[in-house]
Amino acid sequence: MLARSPWRGARWLVIAPHPDDETLGAGALIHHAASRDRLGGVVFLTDGGGSHPQGTPHLRAVRRREARRAVGLLAERLVPIDWLGWADGKPSHEASRAFGRSARRLGTMIRTRRIDALAVSDPGDRHCDHVAAFQLALAACDRSRRALQIFTYSVWHEPASRGTRFATPSMPNGLRRRALGAHRSQLTPSMGEGFRLPKPMRRMTSADQLIAVHWPR
Repeated sequence: MLARSPWRGARWLVIAPHPDDETLGAGALIHHAASRDRLGGVVFLTDGGGSHPQGTPHLRAVRRREARRAVGLLAERLVPIDWLGWADGKPSHEASRAFGRSARRLGTMIRTRRIDALAVSDPGDRHCDHVAAFQLALAACDRSRRALQIFTYSVWHEPASRGTRFATPSMPNGLRRRALGAHRSQLTPSMGEGFRLPKPMRRMTSADQLIAVHWPR
């Protein structure tokens, strides 16, 4: 259990590749950390603009609004939300200037907010943005000049990361479902034709499974 681990008092930063990943993969962690005033913020890699056909009016603004509401429901308080502004489905290459800028920005965020533990999508999810978010987390940790632990959470597939598994404390019944409901664009035809979250993925547990990743320092 995370609550009995060396990171029980850690200050957390959660990185989500897209709006709704924060709820699906790290909703219980967000709730638990915020309830103890130990949540340093939620960072979104992309604006989620790839979920619907290009040119869908106001899609990016809608998805940002949905994410803010979902995080607010999970945290039950105001927490910092940041957007790195990557294009959905078109991640920056590790050797690119854009990747370097994001890694430096995230590293500064980790340092100034005194983050001890970072939760990010597991590369086993295989979606290019989920893999890129993990790679960015590694680069940012190196730039942060802080001793911290990376944890991964899975959204789509079995994790590829190796490390010790921890379960978060359970969140109140129905809270994750209400937070996911804030992402109407991913659940309903409210924005027209586009992505719909598969129904089996809407049946979510009350706790998150995290992996404390072992990586070369």
